[in-house]
Amino acid sequence: MPMAAEEIEAMIKTAIPDAEIEITDLAGDGDHYAARVVAESFRGLPRVRQHQRVYAALEGRMGGVLHALQLTTAIPN
Repeated sequence: MPMAAEEIEAMIKTAIPDAEIEITDLAGDGDHYAARVVAESFRGLPRVRQHQRVYAALEGRMGGVLHALQLTTAIPN
């Protein structure tokens, strides 16, 4: 069963409370999303560590319930 965008956003927000999150359903099928996650707590972290924090927030759902996530992370300007 696909994940709802709201569920993805809630899981990320729980793990990264300062995050501003934009979720886009890329294919309209609930399996292929793009996420932009902007958080001050990413400051000083390499991009790979920022992505690891987001993937950890999804608690193992990547590759299973959530088939694909195009991820962009950033710190606020």
